[in-house]
Amino acid sequence: MNNKPMLNAYPDSLGGKLSDIAALLKKKEMQDTFSSFYILPSLYHSDLDRGFSVVDYNLNEELATIEDLSQLKELGIDLKLDFILNHASAQSPQFKDLVEKGDESEYRDFFIDWNKFWEGHGVMTDEGYIQPDESCLKQMFFRKPGLPILMVEFPDGRRVPYWNTFYQEVHGRDYLGQMDLNIKSEKVWDFYRETLKKIASYGAAIVRLDAFAYAPKAPGKKNFLNDPETWEFLQQIHELAAPLGLTLLPEIHAAYEEKIYKTLADKGYATYDFFLPGLVIDAIENRRADYLAKWAREVVDDKISTVNMLGCHDGIPLLDLKGLLPEDDIRSLIDLIVSRGGMVKNLHGQKNIYYQVNATYYSALGESDSKMLLARAIQMFMPGKPQVWYLDLFAGKNDHEAVRRAGESGHKEINRTNLSASDIGEALKKNVVAKQLELLRMRNTHKAFEKGAVITVAGEGPKLSIRYDNGEAYALLTVDFEAGAYEIELS
Repeated sequence: MNNKPMLNAYPDSLGGKLSDIAALLKKKEMQDTFSSFYILPSLYHSDLDRGFSVVDYNLNEELATIEDLSQLKELGIDLKLDFILNHASAQSPQFKDLVEKGDESEYRDFFIDWNKFWEGHGVMTDEGYIQPDESCLKQMFFRKPGLPILMVEFPDGRRVPYWNTFYQEVHGRDYLGQMDLNIKSEKVWDFYRETLKKIASYGAAIVRLDAFAYAPKAPGKKNFLNDPETWEFLQQIHELAAPLGLTLLPEIHAAYEEKIYKTLADKGYATYDFFLPGLVIDAIENRRADYLAKWAREVVDDKISTVNMLGCHDGIPLLDLKGLLPEDDIRSLIDLIVSRGGMVKNLHGQKNIYYQVNATYYSALGESDSKMLLARAIQMFMPGKPQVWYLDLFAGKNDHEAVRRAGESGHKEINRTNLSASDIGEALKKNVVAKQLELLRMRNTHKAFEKGAVITVAGEGPKLSIRYDNGEAYALLTVDFEAGAYEIELS
């Protein structure tokens, strides 16, 4: 995996279609800024969660075509694409076949029959599902209230419970939702093989494994990040992906103190740097480099391969910082971003356990151009591959109207505003956008940042410096957080 900048957007985020993004990347202002593009999964046929409930992995030709992907390839841009290992849409052909044919379906065990899974570990209820033993339930991690079950009506009228970790909606015998896959089924592994080949054919270099840590399940386990099953499962996926030239990027949110990022690195995988977004805000707002520099030195010293970011489609992760930043300071950051219009999801009635605050990064920084540019400069000098959320690049503000339109659970729409061609044209005239593009072009093209560079980090109090040395080329960032200013020296 190279360490050059990566754009992050939905296929319809910038202009309306992927072809519009390809055209934008050809513009003079955008040339030489990005070498990779993380296209979110509405690229595929999907029905919910802005792409993360996949019906099938064929291209959604209303938004993207093979010709569009070819244009990106001609620009020298490789792709990062999603593979959602834990679940598929209830509108997927496999689940629809199950609903239509019941016990006669070849996909009868493609999804997880709740009662078969829990047989011998609970008591059958009058409603027709097994209530797991309390000793098992108390170990489990739940993403929503109640048991993660969808009662599926078979053609003979029987209602059979299937595992459903995430969303569900029932309209008679027509279902919406994200149905968990049974990784003990050979058909699921056939599906995994076929899908990885398809994703590779689109030009993917990196595959983001979404929600993969939910896939391995066993009675009596947490059923999120089970150990050792999660790592055995990941190794199996790696063995399918490696011959296709695909680099896996497992997506896991966990507190710093749990050292999951370290486990991934030790096993040879790249990891998301979910710590950087909060550390940069902490450094800027509290005028201190200490915690940010500590993390940067760890990445360098331990040779941790990362994809880092500021904003993204999913919010600004802050509870990941537990064990790295004092908990009172994490709470203060959450409160600060909320005071600037950010939103925190209510999970099971508890707002203090969710790991993300939904806001644009620009709004999280108080919509300050100077702070946004300082944050981007720091990201460009951080070790790892920088991923750039399109809305932050164009200095997008919190979109509360989009949240209102989306209704309940629409909090993430605050940071997913699609930009029209005229919006983009106006944004490109702004200094905060032009300066970010200059920083991206520097990171993408300057020899100091190429493979083999020696990175030196120093930081204490309000001062931070990060230097790259590569042969005779070097790049040096110096930051004075007290003054809110930075300088870059290149040779």
